[in-house]
Amino acid sequence: MSQQRSGMAVGFTFFASIMLLIIGVFQVFAGFAAILKDGATVYASAGDANYVISLSSKGWGWTHLILGIIVFMAGIGVLAGQVWARTVGVIVASISAIVNFAFIPIYPFWAIVIITLDIFVIWALTVHGRDITAD
Repeated sequence: MSQQRSGMAVGFTFFASIMLLIIGVFQVFAGFAAILKDGATVYASAGDANYVISLSSKGWGWTHLILGIIVFMAGIGVLAGQVWARTVGVIVASISAIVNFAFIPIYPFWAIVIITLDIFVIWALTVHGRDITAD
């Protein structure tokens, strides 16, 4: 017996998959910016302050680049309706939010935007994710 899917639920899950793709691209751009332009022009306060998590610009760049690739791949999987991708999507969105929380002192606006998008993705995947799964 097939359960009727809500158009709104499918829309929220589609939104989550597109947001995962966009967040992944944003993270990759941030990563490349830091890796290719190591220094004060990218993250001005990265080396100036004493934070709990202390990485160089290149360290932050590699963190964002790797995370961005994983988030993007999860977005493709969710868009394809894969159950594993929903789980990975929630996990990587959670990790992305945590990483960006640590990134707030370095680039606050960017980090808060990404954290907000991550929260919406987590909500959409956990509440409505099963409505787009492949049968």
